[in-house]
Amino acid sequence: MLNPSADTGGPGPDAVALYRTMRLIRRFEERCIELVKAGEIVGGIHPSIGQEAVAAGVCAVLRPDDIITSTHRGHGHVLAKGADLNRMTAELMGRTTGLNKGRGGSMHAADVGLGILGANGIVGAGAPIATGAAWAAARAGADRVAVSFFGDGAVSQGVVLESLNLASLWRLPVLFVCENNGYSSTATVADMVAGTIVGRAAAFGIPAATVDGMDAEAVAAATREHTERARTGGGPAFLECRTYRFDAHHTWEHRSFVRYRTPEEVDEGRRRDPVRIQGDRIPEGERARVDDEVEAALEAAVRFALDSPKPDPADALDFLYATGLRPRAGVTTRA
Repeated sequence: MLNPSADTGGPGPDAVALYRTMRLIRRFEERCIELVKAGEIVGGIHPSIGQEAVAAGVCAVLRPDDIITSTHRGHGHVLAKGADLNRMTAELMGRTTGLNKGRGGSMHAADVGLGILGANGIVGAGAPIATGAAWAAARAGADRVAVSFFGDGAVSQGVVLESLNLASLWRLPVLFVCENNGYSSTATVADMVAGTIVGRAAAFGIPAATVDGMDAEAVAAATREHTERARTGGGPAFLECRTYRFDAHHTWEHRSFVRYRTPEEVDEGRRRDPVRIQGDRIPEGERARVDDEVEAALEAAVRFALDSPKPDPADALDFLYATGLRPRAGVTTRA
């Protein structure tokens, strides 16, 4: 099994491990696009191709008991935090062997045992969940850190601003990570965000920094600094990771051919490919070995998912409630 990038406890995370995580995310997303086109993943996905350095860099310095919340574009975060590749693939394909028995799918994959409190299809909705988890950790006297990933489109959502306010007032160990890829769906940040992104955090007295979101080691260094501070009672922090999405906002664009970026802009964005940047930091032979391992793991994961059973429609109402309670008698489902 492939291990995600891991903090070695030294000056920074292992360069090979970082590359492995980023290569896995890149190839997972590319393979998922193929599965969408083949009809094996229903409903499409929000690819994170180009944004791998943020997920890998942040999660590389987190502990296993730390917590993350993610977004509709969350495959990279979930994999970087250590989710099982086979079960993640099965989840997106709606199989019973998935992380959430095929019920979460692309936008709601979770593994609470690994501190992954879920991707979330509602923009900004992970921020209050992470803030609440940080509050619970602080109340329990634990030194866990919670991380909330969200996009630039979420920085004007009221629930994110409320979370910043509470985190600052209560000095909670939460790191807010904004993945600024320049677009809120198809609208530019300049058209959607008044002021600055880091200014949102500064207004609440939260230390904020802008980092190169195409460089996993730069992201990891900034994350380490702020999480160490948070663990010792220093309160929340905010990172704006400037990155670029190479592919579509959603695979729907592959059929609609909507145009909101020029090919020249995308080509320019691709010049700083985060996977290539990290790959150039390790020996060529080591890079080739990792690439082969990733391909083998992905092939095995796809086979695992395809060989897994689909849910029985008769069980559609199971797991609706944490208590195991089922809906009232008389409610039925149809195949």
